Amino acid sequence: MSRNFATEIKSPKLKDPSLFRKSAFINNEWINAKSGETYSVIDPATENEIGKVPEMNVEDTKEAIKMAKNAFKDWANLTAKNRHDYLLKLQSQILENQNDLATIITLENGKPYSEALGEIKYSASFVEWFAQEARRVYGDVILSSLKNHKIVVEKQPVGIVGVITPWNFPSAMVLRKISAALAAGCTVVIKPAPETPYSALAIAELAVRSGFPKGVINVITTEKNIKEVGLELCTNSDVKKISFTGSTAVGKLLMEQSSSTVKNISLELGGNAPFIVFDDADIDSAIEGVIACKFRGSGQTCICANRIYVQSSIYAEFASRLADKVSGFQVGNGFDTKTTHGPLINQKAVKKVTRHVEDAVAKGAEILVGGTNRTGNFFYPTVLTNMSKEMVITSEETFGPVAALYNFETEDEVINLANDSPHGLAGYFYSRDIGRCWRVADALEVGMVGVNTAMISNCEGPFGGIKESGIGREGSKYGINDFINLKYISMGGL
Repeated sequence: MSRNFATEIKSPKLKDPSLFRKSAFINNEWINAKSGETYSVIDPATENEIGKVPEMNVEDTKEAIKMAKNAFKDWANLTAKNRHDYLLKLQSQILENQNDLATIITLENGKPYSEALGEIKYSASFVEWFAQEARRVYGDVILSSLKNHKIVVEKQPVGIVGVITPWNFPSAMVLRKISAALAAGCTVVIKPAPETPYSALAIAELAVRSGFPKGVINVITTEKNIKEVGLELCTNSDVKKISFTGSTAVGKLLMEQSSSTVKNISLELGGNAPFIVFDDADIDSAIEGVIACKFRGSGQTCICANRIYVQSSIYAEFASRLADKVSGFQVGNGFDTKTTHGPLINQKAVKKVTRHVEDAVAKGAEILVGGTNRTGNFFYPTVLTNMSKEMVITSEETFGPVAALYNFETEDEVINLANDSPHGLAGYFYSRDIGRCWRVADALEVGMVGVNTAMISNCEGPFGGIKESGIGREGSKYGINDFINLKYISMGGL
């Protein structure tokens, strides 16, 4: 594995510097916190300050909610075609500025520029998708059992949506949520992760250029006031829905807080994805799948493979070949064209990954490649063998570049192992037996299954989990339903 840590690569200048906004966004105005406070945003690759943004508090949040409320009626009363047109203008702006938007992601998140560019294109696909879905929010007419009655079901927007997003996909998680909300006729108050506010603010700038009315989209930034701001979004009676992506622990807290006003809530929470390789699999394809699934974003995605189960007859070969591939990775600054994997987001993340590796080794695991942190927020992509269920990785989501390989013998055994988790977001397996493919896909207790593929996230498919991995779905024809209320009208006397 390359030991070159070129962390001080100079970041490219933005073609349009006005996309790099350092103020919060309320009612189509760029504003500072009422307190005047700010906080620093750090580049995880260099650990240098990128800039400062407002440290907003509950008072600022209430103002954003008020503006979203003022805008809601007019936005909801637009035709679906009108909202469709606004979203398509936004999609066009995103694609026109994709290089600058990708640069912002790499600056604040650290992922390689090529991955960041892929995220922007992925983000734009949701804007286009939900622009089209805005025009397909169909109601129903139901035959009544009563004479001279007609039953009509209308679909109406939920209302103001509090959108709370993570740092690992700072553009995609914002746009996947707000595109559906806006298409349905909702207005939004976005609280991006404190580590990555600039992507959300750039989206707000592009919304202004796309002509979005005042108050429809609002962005509040905070670091030290996260708990207070989150509580306000969850308990404010004017906010009718919370859409959150993040850890299961925080999701449970938001769910509890939202119960005070019986809010509609969507949660996309933590995972502990099993990745199964049967002995009849195409090994080359399965190795590529593990690399794509485990190491994208340096392992910092909720659908990353966390437990990799390999059938005993191919275990040694698979482990050796995977380690050879991983040893060729280049870790470094995301703006270095040679970099394949960037840093972790911060030292807290490095410490967690280190703890998982050290625990596994102490309990008998073998490091085939990687396994150490050498500088700053970088951790070498790692392959571990001889894993067992007693190790912390088995039950905790690592959220880092560690491929942990477990041995199994039979199909029934591995299904039991895979399902032995309170989480149920994603699962993957490789096999060329068509009967097994259907059996295992049906048996895995997850919301999403990749069969002979690690690529499961797209605008057409319903993204989400079961068990403690969340509530609701994002993307697909189902995604807009989470932002809609059903109204049943019984018309008599006809």
